[in-house]
Amino acid sequence: MKVFVARQPIFNKKQQVVAYELLFRDGTSNSFPNISDDRATARLIMDNQLNLGTRYLTSGKKALINIGPDSLKQELSYFLPSKDVILELLETIHPTPENYELVRSLFHSDYRLALDDFVYSKDWEPFLKLIRLIKFDIMATPLSDIKAEVEDLKQRKNLKLLAEKVETLEEFEQAKSMGFNFFQGYFFAQPRVIEQNDIDVNYAIALLIYSEVLRPNININKIAELFAQDTALAYKLLRLINSGVFPIKSRIESLKQALVYLGDDRVRKFVGLIMTAHVAHMKPSELTRLSIVRSRFCELIAKKLMPTNSNSAFLVGLFSLLDAILDKPMEVVINKLPFPEAIQEALLGKPNFLYYILNVVRAYEKGSWWALQEACMLLNLSDDCLPDFHQASIRWADMYKDRI
Repeated sequence: MKVFVARQPIFNKKQQVVAYELLFRDGTSNSFPNISDDRATARLIMDNQLNLGTRYLTSGKKALINIGPDSLKQELSYFLPSKDVILELLETIHPTPENYELVRSLFHSDYRLALDDFVYSKDWEPFLKLIRLIKFDIMATPLSDIKAEVEDLKQRKNLKLLAEKVETLEEFEQAKSMGFNFFQGYFFAQPRVIEQNDIDVNYAIALLIYSEVLRPNININKIAELFAQDTALAYKLLRLINSGVFPIKSRIESLKQALVYLGDDRVRKFVGLIMTAHVAHMKPSELTRLSIVRSRFCELIAKKLMPTNSNSAFLVGLFSLLDAILDKPMEVVINKLPFPEAIQEALLGKPNFLYYILNVVRAYEKGSWWALQEACMLLNLSDDCLPDFHQASIRWADMYKDRI
């Protein structure tokens, strides 16, 4: 598999390269793809930091990496080594008290922070003592319009200023005379796309790992076994351990040891990073969320009727949409998964207890009363419990989404 990243150099007043901004790309076309900021950041981390590393891409210089509001909330930054990066907080992050606490936590974890496309307001004042670099987009906010702001910011000893989208020699000279420290733009260099090799992640295995970390009590042995079934995921896990993000006191000799070293909270966040980075391009988030709701819905029905089958019902619900997510026939998808025969048959539409539970859930989702009554009859199930089960499943999915 080929992965791509663009790097654009950042220069000082002497036109010497001092850092690079890394920009996600999904091909050789040098333009930002049509994906969300948080998925772009997740892909940048998975495809590059957990591949050859940012130091390789920047020849040892600092890397500026964009962090949007969702990436900030999901704490994706903590999968980057603080000594190698500057976190560029995008203009879509608002100066709220909640975001201040997240930014303050990054600051106290030794991350250097920048504000992108900065437009001053008083709400930013608490943040400015945590920030080390302010970027002005001089195309959106011309130099002539920001002289007063620049003069004020220059008095703050902790701050450096960067002019981006510098397109001409005149703009460079004007920005330099105003006191800007760093410069970025087409006058110096366009972003250059770098192509690397990486290993394909098996989404089905990733989803199975995701189902395990949704549970209140993580089973590290089971998760280690699942990581071992996919070379790409095992490689990413070990690269994370050895990427400079966490201090290593002893050699890691197994996947289980790596997971234990991370701890439950970091394992959950790492699996969340994998899911954010590798869900299908056009239709993942809603289908994945529906899969999570289904898994709990099926589990609750099974607990009412036959508790010993609740875990299997959970997996049937979780994987019931995998063919749609991967655009592959279900029989092709499940052949690569370590499922017992009853789960495989239910997913392939062969009548059994688990298949009947899935049919109840599907009929309920469609709002088809006649199909629901028929599906409930096959299980001898009264439908009056289903609204409560469905609402509980939605709350559960939302709760565990926030945990990851």
